[in-house]
Amino acid sequence: MEVLFASAVGVLVAAGVYLLLRARTFPVVLGLALISYAVNFYIFAMGRLRVGLEPIISEEATAYVDPIPQALVLTAIVIGFAMTAFVLVLALRANFDLGNDHVDGRPPEGER
Repeated sequence: MEVLFASAVGVLVAAGVYLLLRARTFPVVLGLALISYAVNFYIFAMGRLRVGLEPIISEEATAYVDPIPQALVLTAIVIGFAMTAFVLVLALRANFDLGNDHVDGRPPEGER
């Protein structure tokens, strides 16, 4: 299970970095989203991967899962969704104002 999570985090980070290095705004937004998902997976895995255990401490529970990483990931998902929507609206506005979707606002040499 740990190897699967580590592989998923590695693939998400690699794809996110690749998309961040593109010169267009939409792939950059997708790259940021992929890296945020990778961080969420990593935080979730820090709470130890256990199946069938309770996330609530009680007197009759012999073992439990740490609920803090789960709460952090849930909060990060909500904030990440809102920030992705905001950055996407900024990218669309820049595209309409500048006439292209290049990151620095100037088209590449071949498109002028």
